[in-house]
Amino acid sequence: MRLLRLALASLRSRALTTTLTVCSIALSIALLTAVDALRAGTKAGFAGTVSHTDLVVGARGGELPLLLSTIFHVGTASNNISWQSYEHFAHHPAVAWTIPISMGDSFHGFRVIATDDNLYAHYKYRGDHSLSFATGHSPQSIFEATLGASVANQLHLGLGDRLTLSHGIEERSILKHDATPFTVAGVLAQTGTPIDRSVFITLLGEEAMHFGWEGGTPPAIGEAAPKLDVSQLHVDQITSFLLGARSRMSTLYLQREINTYKPEPLSAIIPAYTLQELWVLLDYADEALSLVSAAVLVVGLLTMLVALYTAVNERRHEVAILRAVGMPSSQILLLFVAEAVVIATVATVLGFVAVYVGLLLAHGAVERATGIPLMITRPSQRVLLYGAATIALSAVVGLVPAWRAYRTSLADGLRG
Repeated sequence: MRLLRLALASLRSRALTTTLTVCSIALSIALLTAVDALRAGTKAGFAGTVSHTDLVVGARGGELPLLLSTIFHVGTASNNISWQSYEHFAHHPAVAWTIPISMGDSFHGFRVIATDDNLYAHYKYRGDHSLSFATGHSPQSIFEATLGASVANQLHLGLGDRLTLSHGIEERSILKHDATPFTVAGVLAQTGTPIDRSVFITLLGEEAMHFGWEGGTPPAIGEAAPKLDVSQLHVDQITSFLLGARSRMSTLYLQREINTYKPEPLSAIIPAYTLQELWVLLDYADEALSLVSAAVLVVGLLTMLVALYTAVNERRHEVAILRAVGMPSSQILLLFVAEAVVIATVATVLGFVAVYVGLLLAHGAVERATGIPLMITRPSQRVLLYGAATIALSAVVGLVPAWRAYRTSLADGLRG
């Protein structure tokens, strides 16, 4: 305890140097921890976004883009699929339920998802959690909409408010569906998934918005828009759909049947397997950032070594006095090691706290800006190993100036 008090007093006497050394090591620890926390948080966020969905089905193309666009609303699908193909598999004897999804419009940068009541009945996230309403209900008529929690909170919208949706997924689209405003019928409870950042309408509601848009474009300037006739509305295409099989055994059979479907080129992916491709891509970036962070940690430890070693010359008189009052040379050696360990311990704790406080404050903004779900997870064993290794290495680094101080004679220190 006396040795620790002496170490703390010595470090306080060199407050500026100590602070700079602590900050340099804390920065390296923060980088290492942030890389690991972002990797673990992203994995947990992605994995918890959808549960109990056996297959995601869309047009033939890349598996990862299909998953990202359908589940995480990142990017766009390669093509649409016909309603006839969807109906064929929706009534397949091996299929328990399906959720049709049609995308292509937005509201203030938030995705507009056209679907049906199957979404509210069958969509699961984070295990067995189902969608629930904070207020209101699902859309019951063509021009009713349901808002995700983040959309309602950020735009200060509630039941009865009217929405004018935009064509396209750009935040500032020049094409507005002014002729077909929607009314908010419900607001979903917070889920911590991309559901929170979405606006949900009916499939016929989406068709009504685009009624008279020949070839996907609105009527030309000066051309009269056709009067909406609800009886003529019908769904021709959707973007993709989620599928739940009646048994686990039939999932692979269904996937093969969908992938070899003759009338239309389709792709069926198993979400968990496709996510593994994403983790492989993230692992490359994770390894690169970890190497950079490790290099920064080495620089931080070298900075501490230089600071402590340089201080030996300045502390020769101090060391001589300690010896004169009866402190053994071995205690002098331990004093320098203790100072190095204190610096590393404080820096490690500071680095950990900075990262997790930063994630707590910023994860909502990150999700809104990128659309990527980010969970705050507990420090992994790898992070704890980083911290323990840093403290252990600091003790080794502290032995260098400690050995020099140990070798300093009493007479030499008093002369200095």
